[in-house]
Amino acid sequence: MPRILEPRHRPSSLLVAPAALLLTAFLVPGLLILAGQGEPAFNGVDTQWQALIFTLHSPFWDQVNAFLNWLGYVGVLILEVLLVAVLLLWRRPKMALFSALAALIALGVTQLAKAVVGRDRPEGAKVLTDTGSYPSGHVSATAVFLMTLVLLTGKLWFKLLAIAGILVTMASRTYLSAHWLSDVLGGACVGVGVTLLLWVPFMKICIQENLSAVTSPVWQARASRRQPAEGQPE
Repeated sequence: MPRILEPRHRPSSLLVAPAALLLTAFLVPGLLILAGQGEPAFNGVDTQWQALIFTLHSPFWDQVNAFLNWLGYVGVLILEVLLVAVLLLWRRPKMALFSALAALIALGVTQLAKAVVGRDRPEGAKVLTDTGSYPSGHVSATAVFLMTLVLLTGKLWFKLLAIAGILVTMASRTYLSAHWLSDVLGGACVGVGVTLLLWVPFMKICIQENLSAVTSPVWQARASRRQPAEGQPE
């Protein structure tokens, strides 16, 4: 039976460099919004994207995106709690700590940025919005959760799932007029950037913890029970 958790070692430079780039890409638009008093240099791109996606509105997509609105924040928070619980159940407390810290740090950074930047939301939002627009909390939370799964599983298909999930959430937030395009890009950057940066000190610890868990007598006994008895057809 293939293992679900297979965190892989990567050179620290391959984590720090993209994390720094992503966090810079998150900070710069926020500073430009502050400097421009709500009218950043990229405001034209934001409004053009908003006008384009408005043409896609329909009752069907309204319902789909209403569900994605719930899934992208409340749903992700529930999944995050379940992930931590499962990791603890599987005797991976350090992985659980990494998962929880990544989510909490990204949440804190996102909420702080919303309060400091104080950007207005687009007009005509289809969902309740009561905090600043930059960055998107839904996209940030989704990006952290999916990026955590990518790092803990080491699976290519999880990478593809993460990319698809983040892009869908980004599109949904702009469809609902809850965010500008730059807001969702900022949310993706802060979510992935924080997770990658936190993985640097946790990587070796989590890899060693996983190796110790899968070589323990308890895990070996469970694995052997899953194997078909010798001489019997599978």
